[in-house]
Amino acid sequence: MTDQELIREVERLERRVQGACLDTRLEIQPQFSRIMDQIRERGVKLPSRLRRLDAALCEDAAEAYFDNMPV
Repeated sequence: MTDQELIREVERLERRVQGACLDTRLEIQPQFSRIMDQIRERGVKLPSRLRRLDAALCEDAAEAYFDNMPV
């Protein structure tokens, strides 16, 4: 995929995440983060909104993981 195709794909996922329930956010997170990593590896500067969304999705995933751990 070209840089522009990757950015379009991550923006498409961004639109899906907006207003989505937690389960949908958790489902999208791995793919979103993987594409973000590919874009970063290519040295493409990412908009801050996408970086913030990636961080928020990763935080959601971490919280969900720890919420399911027995105490």
